[in-house]
Amino acid sequence: MQITPMRGPGTTILVVDDDALITLNTADILKELGHTAIEAFSAHEALTLMQKRSDIDVLITDYAMPGMTGLELAEAARALHPGIPVLLTTGYSDVPEGQSFDYPWLEKPYREEDLTVRLAELLAPMAE
Repeated sequence: MQITPMRGPGTTILVVDDDALITLNTADILKELGHTAIEAFSAHEALTLMQKRSDIDVLITDYAMPGMTGLELAEAARALHPGIPVLLTTGYSDVPEGQSFDYPWLEKPYREEDLTVRLAELLAPMAE
C-alpha cells in the first residue's frame, strides 16, 4: 500500500541538510509525491529562506549540522512560523546525551517509503 501525503495541490516543504546528496535526493522524492521542495544546505540558509517566504508549510531538517543543530533550527523556525510541522532526520540511533525533543524524527539512511509514512503522519493534522 502506498501512502501519498498531499494537501491540495501539494505542500511546500523546506529540506535542510549539509549533505547536498541527501538534500537533493529528499527534494526529488518530495517532488515525485507532488509537493514543492525547497533546498537549503545549512541552518542559516534555511532561516534566511523562512524570513523571506511565508509559503513554507513543513520543515525537514538534519539534526547534526555545523553551526546550528536541526533542533536549534526547528526552534528558530517555530519562532518565525509558529506551529510549523518539523521532521528531524538523524544518522544517530539515539539522541545525543543531554538532548531531548518532541519533534518526530526519521533515522538515516531512510527509504522513500519511510519518508512517505513519516510525512503523512506529519501532515495528517493539517488535513483535518
